[in-house]
Amino acid sequence: MMSLTPQVFAFSGQEPERLDHYLTVLFPDLSRSRLQKIIKGGGVCINDVETTKNGTMLSRGDEVSILVPEPKETVLEAEDIPLDILYEDEQCLVINKSAGMVVHPSAGHQQGTLVHAVLAHVPETMQVGGVERPGVVHRLDKDTSGILVMAKTDQAHQWLQKQFKERLVVKKYLALVEGHPPTPVGRIEAPLARDPKDRLRMAILNDARGKPATTIYKTLHRYRDYSYLQVDILTGRTHQIRVHMKFLGCPVVGDTLYGRKRTKLTLARQFLHAVSIDICLPGNDTPTHFDTALPSDLQSVLNELD
Repeated sequence: MMSLTPQVFAFSGQEPERLDHYLTVLFPDLSRSRLQKIIKGGGVCINDVETTKNGTMLSRGDEVSILVPEPKETVLEAEDIPLDILYEDEQCLVINKSAGMVVHPSAGHQQGTLVHAVLAHVPETMQVGGVERPGVVHRLDKDTSGILVMAKTDQAHQWLQKQFKERLVVKKYLALVEGHPPTPVGRIEAPLARDPKDRLRMAILNDARGKPATTIYKTLHRYRDYSYLQVDILTGRTHQIRVHMKFLGCPVVGDTLYGRKRTKLTLARQFLHAVSIDICLPGNDTPTHFDTALPSDLQSVLNELD
């Protein structure tokens, strides 16, 4: 439900400016993604003409009116699920996500997600960044364990997401892959998009649909049939590491979507762990480092190989 009275502003900038950028200045307590949804939903007019394009350029003297939605009622209910919290302050949480936990509600996963658990721990995150994915700054696949950052306020959400968008966050993963990469150290640059033949998968597409994706890997240990890698991602595309490793001919062990359907090793999920992150916490200009140990199920696999 929209508020009944639109708020009206006169753009006075000397140079043209994007509509969504202008609104983030007017509404510092709302995230850009939230404002973009208002624009796309028809809640903004320029000179009494509705616009649904975030990138509409404003000229000096343009009149901008906006209907800010009232907070939506949500069907999300907090669930008392244990969390492994590595760090917490008034602005954010750094969590060591367990394998098997979905980050936010989606088709087929309406309960038991990380979002449900965080809402029980911090109820005020309900309206942060939008009601569909409250508090979510970035994601990890269901069967990928490791470090994940959640925002507790809209200001923190903007601060943290900006770093991800500008590729300032350093994220490192540990992965066990089938076989051996062509070189011990390497860089993969291959654009990714939704697989046009299978919507559940991502694929490398070298046309306009593909978004730039860069992965850097380093071999930590070479086993007879496997390689243990440290993987850094400079972009955060869906399934990026998994698709890029498949591209190398070295799919992640246990990855039944992009690799072998079965593995000889004692492993019930993909061997992929977000081991560390370097990120500037809200209000700080110096990155803070967080890391976590390899989970016991993955460590057992390495012990099996030694």
